[in-house]
Amino acid sequence: MAIHNKSHHNHALMSINKLRKDNKFEINNVTSSDIEKSTICLNIMDCCDFLKDIPDNSVQLICIDPPYNLELEAWDVYDNYIEWAAKWLNEAYRVLSNTGSMVIFGGIQFRDVKSGDIIDIIQYVRNHTKFKLINTIIWYYKNGMSAHRYFANRHEEVIWLAKTNDYYFDLDSVRVPYSEEQLQLALRDKRLNPENTRKGKNPTNVWEIGRLNGNSKERVGHPTQKPVEIIERFVKALSYKGSVVLDFFAGSGTVGRVCINEKRHCLMCDSSFTSIDYFNKHIKLMKDLKQNTAYNSTKNSEEFFEQINGRLDKNERYAAVG
Repeated sequence: MAIHNKSHHNHALMSINKLRKDNKFEINNVTSSDIEKSTICLNIMDCCDFLKDIPDNSVQLICIDPPYNLELEAWDVYDNYIEWAAKWLNEAYRVLSNTGSMVIFGGIQFRDVKSGDIIDIIQYVRNHTKFKLINTIIWYYKNGMSAHRYFANRHEEVIWLAKTNDYYFDLDSVRVPYSEEQLQLALRDKRLNPENTRKGKNPTNVWEIGRLNGNSKERVGHPTQKPVEIIERFVKALSYKGSVVLDFFAGSGTVGRVCINEKRHCLMCDSSFTSIDYFNKHIKLMKDLKQNTAYNSTKNSEEFFEQINGRLDKNERYAAVG
């Protein structure tokens, strides 16, 4: 049975589209069409300390891939995972705008009683916060490890949380094109809106996107690096040009790379200095692909918001990279 597209009932998207039509759409007093390059901040520090310096309601999208408590490295070991996660979950809610969303990569990996997978996070969010659970996305991939004592894993879970029911969601930016044959069949379905049908189909909540192999051209060296394609889909659907995207478990810096390409501002932090090296490798890869790599670099979140609000004099900018 065909499911009608209900994206036109998204109040925030309707309001933003009206402002765009009237040329009054502004983010932090800067019109989206005026954004020439992204502003980037990458700090090496504890995520909870980093979050404390970010103003209330200032972030459109949080996209994170937190440690799973798998004991892979020193940064992946927590005696009480949820007690720690609660701190950044609560801060995340505070810094999100009323149209904002939070995307959390995770998994269901523990056989015994141990805290750290996505089930624990969902349980905490539902019982102790005002976040709305909008979707669980299944990231399906064909390449993975073999197994002999259980069914080989070929997917990861990602949860999409919103601060309010007026969350921003731009379905049109991530629609999947129909094949010519599929398009003709869909256009015959009188229940579907022909205009929306021609734009493409909803990608659903099951996404087939390959994992990065060891020899992938995207690889920068981080052990849990996510593909650009999956980050790009979240950034395009849940944020808009000139808005602020936050990743406080920056890891490989892929979120920053996507934000530069998609003209979003990006705040990042990580506990390891290697994150800076990974991000710089992304910039080199982008240059090799002849993609835009120009961005304004800022030293901290205070300078970041001064920059995007136009309160930082050109001579005071930390760096302009490009």
